[in-house]
Amino acid sequence: MIRSSLIHCSLAVVLAGLFGCAAELPKQSPPLAAMQEPPALLVEPSDELERAALDPGAFSGIEVADARASLDALLEAPEGIAVARVVENSPAAQAGIVPGDLLLSARVLPDGPEQDLSWPSEWRDLELKSAAGSEIEVNLDRAGATKRTRLLMTARYRPAERIAVARLREDQRAGIVVRGATEVEARKAGMGPGAGAVIVGLSGDSPWRKADLRFGDLIVAVDGEPLGAPDVLIERIRGAKPGAELELDVQRAGVALKLRAPLSQREQELSEFSIPLVFTYEHTRTGTETSFLFGLFHYESTRAAWAVRLLWLIKFSGGDSDQLEELGS
Repeated sequence: MIRSSLIHCSLAVVLAGLFGCAAELPKQSPPLAAMQEPPALLVEPSDELERAALDPGAFSGIEVADARASLDALLEAPEGIAVARVVENSPAAQAGIVPGDLLLSARVLPDGPEQDLSWPSEWRDLELKSAAGSEIEVNLDRAGATKRTRLLMTARYRPAERIAVARLREDQRAGIVVRGATEVEARKAGMGPGAGAVIVGLSGDSPWRKADLRFGDLIVAVDGEPLGAPDVLIERIRGAKPGAELELDVQRAGVALKLRAPLSQREQELSEFSIPLVFTYEHTRTGTETSFLFGLFHYESTRAAWAVRLLWLIKFSGGDSDQLEELGS
């Protein structure tokens, strides 16, 4: 009975080594170890007093939001802007606009060009650039049916609520962290609040460092397309062909620049190689481990130490001491 149990256990161990020991492959790349995010750029600028002094623009009574409702949709550019709230007795309420409507396009009457709407910053820019008494024609979608309506803009007597800007990380092709521009930053660059992409993080090995992109740079357009949100930049980076460069319009301390930013890709490394029960090799950022002949020989090393085990029992090890070497005089 005991012998039979030992045989069954041995077979179980062998089968586990052959089929059951493979770890599940990671679904996402690890964060870039060399990413640098200066502490001063971890929060938005304290520019509320400066924002309050800006011309508040016209008032529509519409509070807008990103129209993308699902995780899949977040990977694509939105079609329209969602109406999140309509202020009672506002121009929007009088025009019959209700929460849940999707703003598709708009134009300033009588002869303004039709402007497609995709990002909340575009509607805010339209409000800020409109004067009290101007009329805006809006094309909207309501439950699949389109309709047009007109808003008679009125004066805004206090600034709109501050918008919390998005912060996005891209560590596959460029190695950057960006956030949307605040209202003060965006309006100085001629955009609506939340548009553009301010560089707040750069990897030490980012190819954009060679293109002279710097912390605090405000990217206003990529390949000639205005950035209605930092998402536009991230999507353009992800969709670029291998070896491509992006042409960026950048604002740096009030100076307009055009820079060509190359894109890279993740380095690949052999992290594990195994022939069950015969040879195993595993490499990680913190160390390396090698074993073969059923563990008769086992070698393990890290940046600070190493160890060799022979015949399961004999072991040699060594590593760094607790002091630096003394330099010769």
